[in-house]
Amino acid sequence: MTDEDLRFNVLNHEIVPLHEILPEDEVAPLLETYDIVKEQLPKIKSSDPAVKVVGAKPGQVVRITRASPTAGRFTAYRLVVEAI
Repeated sequence: MTDEDLRFNVLNHEIVPLHEILPEDEVAPLLETYDIVKEQLPKIKSSDPAVKVVGAKPGQVVRITRASPTAGRFTAYRLVVEAI
């Protein structure tokens, strides 16, 4: 990450949800819960500003947690893919 990337942390903005790299030991149970393989997860590009801030690399899974007016909290998972 360059100095320019660190000038503005998008995760500090109030409308950007929390992005976290899912620990490897939590990936298999997640995939088993939904009966899918990693490649079936929705994708997020490695060039996404939030992905850059958390330092996620292609092949890793990112957990995105956002406030929801109906559910209270909503968690989504994305597979980081190489930006083309």
